[in-house]
Amino acid sequence: MTDGMLAAAGADLHYEVRGAGPALLMISGAGGDAGYYSAVAEDLADAFTVITYDRRGNSRSTGRNGDPTTLDRQAADARALIEGLAGGRALVFGSSAGAIIGLTLAARHPGAVAGLIAHEPPAVNVLPDGDPARDFFRELAAVYAGGGAPAAGRRFAQGVRGEGTYRWPDDLWKRFLGNQDHLFTAEWPALASFVPEEEALRSAPFPIVLGAGSEDRGTYYARPSIEIARRTGARWAEFPGIHMEYLRDPARFAAAVRVLATLLHWRGAAGAPA
Repeated sequence: MTDGMLAAAGADLHYEVRGAGPALLMISGAGGDAGYYSAVAEDLADAFTVITYDRRGNSRSTGRNGDPTTLDRQAADARALIEGLAGGRALVFGSSAGAIIGLTLAARHPGAVAGLIAHEPPAVNVLPDGDPARDFFRELAAVYAGGGAPAAGRRFAQGVRGEGTYRWPDDLWKRFLGNQDHLFTAEWPALASFVPEEEALRSAPFPIVLGAGSEDRGTYYARPSIEIARRTGARWAEFPGIHMEYLRDPARFAAAVRVLATLLHWRGAAGAPA
């Protein structure tokens, strides 16, 4: 593994690169840390050049200045990493908020994307009017306003299946706790307002797969993946396990990513968008 810092419009982004083969950029969700995918990246390094990074303002990256972080900025950061480390084009995997960023990247910078896997984007605005899940971001913002990061973090974890049943790496957990205020102040508003750009995704010149875990059926973060796939004509795939299966059982999760990333690589190379 090699690591370094990449300059991107007012921030230096910590990145890690493993392996050789087609480039695969992996975008993390809440907490924005490359460490979410360390074990998965090690498993995939025999077939892909896997790029992971700490998102702007998170962990070892700079750029935390109190200003809101827009999805345009997040997508531009991902594009900068692809340009700087992957020759301008890469397969992209994103989970949770990382999947929202991946969908934004695909719509705004299609030339940088060779294929997209979007795992459990919590895009609650695509759910039907009146669905209680549409209030998720507003409710967490209110908890944060009333009790700060500890209260909001506890409430967040309570709503994610499987959390508390396995142990996070100690260093990752420590960094995650340090990122919570940034998440709920700088990143939360943009995630709360996200609506996928359906026409841009429908016309993307590369394959897109949405997906969710087999143990997450019915959750606010699994159901939107099905709706986005339906609206855009993208493929949908079931992943093993829970929302953060890449931490609970990284080898199992990496096997699923390997199959899909390999399929997307070859379909993209053949010029097949779907």
